[in-house]
Amino acid sequence: MDRRGLLRSTAAVGAAGATAWGAGSVGSAAARQRRDEGRGPGPLRVHIVVFDGVEELDFAGPLEVFGAARSVGQRVETELVTSGGPGGFTGRFGTRVTDVGAWDPDAADVIVVPGGGFAQRDGAGIWAEIKKGRLTRALRDAVRPDLTLLGVCTGVIVLHAAGVIGDRPCTTHHRAKDYLRERGADVRDARVVDDGNLVCAGGVSSGIDGSLWLLERELGTAPAGQVEALMEFERRGTVLRT
Repeated sequence: MDRRGLLRSTAAVGAAGATAWGAGSVGSAAARQRRDEGRGPGPLRVHIVVFDGVEELDFAGPLEVFGAARSVGQRVETELVTSGGPGGFTGRFGTRVTDVGAWDPDAADVIVVPGGGFAQRDGAGIWAEIKKGRLTRALRDAVRPDLTLLGVCTGVIVLHAAGVIGDRPCTTHHRAKDYLRERGADVRDARVVDDGNLVCAGGVSSGIDGSLWLLERELGTAPAGQVEALMEFERRGTVLRT
């Protein structure tokens, strides 16, 4: 089976016009134009937002993909950031990371929002972040035409709570799909859903697939293939482009 060809298969290519934060490819097109025309062919700047209770693979998978892109010669800058001041965090399974920088969303072309703790309402994780409101406000305020948001796993729920999904096509972890559907989201059964400036990846390891897809979309098939080979990772499932 040609898995890479299957991954890049598309469905239901929409013809509707896009607003500053609407459906379509406005995010990627504007980002490419700004890199190519505005300040020159600058690097792809990726910020991965982390917090206490975050699922380790949710953030580490994208970190590996975009970091590996730099190691094969691509102009990609990747940072772990927090929505508060600089500091550290403890992941869901006890991984402690220190010296994480404060977040300046205006300095990013891509913001990755991981998940964690969906089934644990009273502990660290997405529910605590939603309750605090700092991360959701920052995401809502960060929205601009040349920014792409990548929601990983139940990080998509954080994006929905921030008001940047609404009824747009998306996906999330299979255990959280009904939650989003009940709240009006257009949840699709695909591993990765690309709605232009909003890209969503399903559960946990699919953050690697979503990141590889975004790398391919922004920088080309060859760099994504190099990273895939370097990581010895074979993408699966489909990318649904709307």
